[in-house]
Amino acid sequence: MTTRIAITCPGKPLRRERADAVLALAEEEFPQVELIFNPQCFVETGHFAGHDGARLEALLDSANDPDIDAVWFGMGGYGACRIAGDVIAGMHEEAHAKTYLGYSDSGTLLAALYRNGIGKPVHGPLAGDIKHDGGDEAIRRVLRYLSGEPVDLEAGLDDRPTVAFNLMTLAMLVGTDFMPDLTDHVVLVEEVAEHLYAVDRLFFHVTQNLQGVAGIRLGRVSAVPENDRPFGATAEDIARYWCDKSDIAYLGGADIGHDADNALVPFGVNTTRT
Repeated sequence: MTTRIAITCPGKPLRRERADAVLALAEEEFPQVELIFNPQCFVETGHFAGHDGARLEALLDSANDPDIDAVWFGMGGYGACRIAGDVIAGMHEEAHAKTYLGYSDSGTLLAALYRNGIGKPVHGPLAGDIKHDGGDEAIRRVLRYLSGEPVDLEAGLDDRPTVAFNLMTLAMLVGTDFMPDLTDHVVLVEEVAEHLYAVDRLFFHVTQNLQGVAGIRLGRVSAVPENDRPFGATAEDIARYWCDKSDIAYLGGADIGHDADNALVPFGVNTTRT
């Protein structure tokens, strides 16, 4: 049975050579998978993969297509929040049966879907992550998962409901119409390309708005820019500090980040498949 996976870009565009590399890998190793890259993925309109209307139309076309089994986000990059409300409003019954997979800025859409009980949101590698060292294995992990093959999920998942977000994306979500109720959830966060003082500021904001969660786990904080002076604390120090100040349990590390090792985290209660 063929699994049909549509790829769209709700934020920035995907380079065609990366899509070609993903297609080549899938054709060679996953004959049961059909990948459909929406042409919108390759459109460049300033920062975005097409204007808001084009990105919205591409995502809704895939979500509402009864012949599509899953929607895979091709790239992150700012833009998802500009269309998220119209995405939710435009989804039909067919959209509720699908898996939606990505991370980074597309976490806005995963959050909105989770809040509204639509489909199965999953934090996991983007199609464009084939660019990373070891990116081929990240793509294999996604294709195994979406086609129903056994695959390991993030190793720390347990019987508690869990979500995973980029820290900046989560900070922008809290207080909006897209933020789900995370009471009793374990919240995994990661960050990339932010100064440690910015990570500290983000944790200040996020922890003020996550009262009632089961705890926070910290993924990788990578590509930290060099500041004019050392911050004086590590990313884990920051997480522990703000969790303690807000009476939130700090639950240790998490295997997520902007890299090829970024693990799969289905939103909600998870049963690890191995």
